[in-house]
Amino acid sequence: MTEHHYQWRGHDRQGRPVKGQMLASHKDDVQARLRQQRIRSTRIQRSVTLPNWLHLKRQQRVKPRDVTRLTRQLATLLHAGVPLLQALLILRRGESEDATQAMLLDLQTQVEAGAALHQALQRHRVFDALYCNLVAVGEMAGMLDLMLERLAIHLEKTEALRATLRSALIYPCAVLTVAALVLVMILIFVVPAFQTTFAAFGAELPWLTRMVIGLSESVQHHGLSAIAVIVAAGLWLQRQMAHHATWRLKAHRAVLRLPIAGPLARHACTARWTRTLATLFAAGVPLTEALASMPDVTGNLLFQSATTTIQSQLMQGASLSQALADYSDLFPPMAVQMCAIGEESGALEHMLAKTAEHYEREVDHTVMRLSTLLEPFIMVVLGLLIGGLVMALYLPIFQLGQVI
Repeated sequence: MTEHHYQWRGHDRQGRPVKGQMLASHKDDVQARLRQQRIRSTRIQRSVTLPNWLHLKRQQRVKPRDVTRLTRQLATLLHAGVPLLQALLILRRGESEDATQAMLLDLQTQVEAGAALHQALQRHRVFDALYCNLVAVGEMAGMLDLMLERLAIHLEKTEALRATLRSALIYPCAVLTVAALVLVMILIFVVPAFQTTFAAFGAELPWLTRMVIGLSESVQHHGLSAIAVIVAAGLWLQRQMAHHATWRLKAHRAVLRLPIAGPLARHACTARWTRTLATLFAAGVPLTEALASMPDVTGNLLFQSATTTIQSQLMQGASLSQALADYSDLFPPMAVQMCAIGEESGALEHMLAKTAEHYEREVDHTVMRLSTLLEPFIMVVLGLLIGGLVMALYLPIFQLGQVI
């Protein structure tokens, strides 16, 4: 039977208004589920069917930074002695986003029904295997507040690293986009006006001016077709990347081989990998089980494949440093040496954390250096483009005296 999305509103046991979304095959199923959650429904309406791409855009989702914030707040409340159910209720009351509020309501309902917190978290895709495993360890050890504190630190570090990489791309992309738009506007509206003036004199134009005029005519006659081809190629490439792991693997390998972006991506993946392993190992999770929760932590398929192979080698008796040494093209030599020192001294957790801190600082410094170098480089590129256009348009005017 086909399932549909339903929007619902109602009141909980305390009479407070609540609302959310639910996937069900019939309206009665939604009402039955809400009754199980002790919610008195006042309105249940089927959502309008939209195209897939528009529905994904419309559908609200819990953002990673919201998960980081909620983890920090929940750890603080539990550390202060607030019971788990009351802590979830406090978080839900203070939440303004509908998607996050609905998720907290579901967590509260599941825990109230007797489920463990990590079991309730597994119902939501926003919480990955690493998150759920650490929460499970914290519940079993009776130190859920401390484990959530470690998780919050881990998520904040990861979010800071992601923000650093994002900020490195925003400025040059924004400047180059604006420059491209200005260039297109000049070619479409300004150059034709000069072309009319040049044609009235009938003089032979310099090669640079002829090249700019030819480019202007190409943009006017074939610009829309070129944009359509580029957009179609981009969508096709995105579809291939989404449905074929081979394409993603080639793309990830190509990124790591780039002159400047390659080492930056490699260090960022190493920092995430070692930070996650240090967090899991500090929580008492065995090394092989920790690696089983880590394949997707870097977002790179090469590191994902390497993690799976490293786990197999550890189960066969190899040490972590020996297994890492086989992937010298992914893990820098310093990371391998730090793991070897940590294994020999019995301080692997400390050495992994230090390795993560080192490569996080390395990424920060690299991004700062790139930002410093990109500014003059972009200015030079823009100067050459604008200066070339000005020279191409005014050079014939300087020669008009000879024609007249």
